[in-house]
Amino acid sequence: MTAASSSRIVTVTPNPSLDRTIELAGELQRGAVQRATRSTAEPGGKGVNVSRVIVASGGDTIAVLPGDELDPVLVGLATRGIPTAALPIGAPLRSNVTVTEPTGTTTKLNEPGPSLAGRLEDLAALVADTAAATATGPAARWVVLAGSLPPGLPDDALAVLVRALRARHGDDVRIAVDSSGVPFTALLQSGERIDLVKPNAEELAEVVGGDPDAFERDVVVAAQAARRLRDKNVGTVLLTLGSAGAVLVTETGSYVAAAPRIVARSTVGAGDSALAGYLLAEVAGRPPEDRLAQAVASGAAAAGLPGSDVPALDQTDPASITVRALPVPAAA
Repeated sequence: MTAASSSRIVTVTPNPSLDRTIELAGELQRGAVQRATRSTAEPGGKGVNVSRVIVASGGDTIAVLPGDELDPVLVGLATRGIPTAALPIGAPLRSNVTVTEPTGTTTKLNEPGPSLAGRLEDLAALVADTAAATATGPAARWVVLAGSLPPGLPDDALAVLVRALRARHGDDVRIAVDSSGVPFTALLQSGERIDLVKPNAEELAEVVGGDPDAFERDVVVAAQAARRLRDKNVGTVLLTLGSAGAVLVTETGSYVAAAPRIVARSTVGAGDSALAGYLLAEVAGRPPEDRLAQAVASGAAAAGLPGSDVPALDQTDPASITVRALPVPAAA
């Protein structure tokens, strides 16, 4: 089976975590003692969350991450039936804490993670090997590079990973990136070709300028800003705008979808779920408008779930999402 007919999605999470979510009955009070109504712990990190959605939806995925076999993150993934390819590092992975309020307001405390100094080449080789055909299935259709970098990796680590994939697989594997800050900027400046990026409004403003609030108020302005990423060797931009919905900019058109009205319980994993929904629709052969509808439906479903829970496709309603073309050119 060739990569073109594969539905496998490999995710890469350089800085995974054990995500502890604490739900409060009322507003967070700094300096006070408050009792939680619910507490959960899930293996997390952007790429891990994408793989969780794919497995919940019956899809084909492998999560690549650093971590030892008995680390709670790896144990949690194995318990949940999520296939992994792990790079042993001899150190515990980080724990992140999320506090959610009944209004959906979310406060996150993220640890830096263990150092991966000197391990970038090992990680790059593991990613490239995992994307190749294996005894358990075909070569990957997509590889998703997602989340922050742990201490010890250079700022250009994402570019190194992309180069390793292109050297091994050429155009046979499509590459999606969901990252931010200096590593994301360094990747865009490297000139490496990326098939899909999924920024939010703030992440887009970091790399092309502009006002994130303006992107959420005016989707035409948002699409024009997203188009500027295509000048940086990016094929498609999936711009998530929270309660304002999402914008999709491709080579052939630009589209917008409004988010449905929901009662938000937690925004943790909403963007990751949106990306997973988009990719699942893509491997199913759906057109761009349907991919965007599924992305928005998946993100909204995640926001309506407690803690760091993620939705399966059958918990989403893409048919309720209205997608319309935007009157802006697809290319600058």
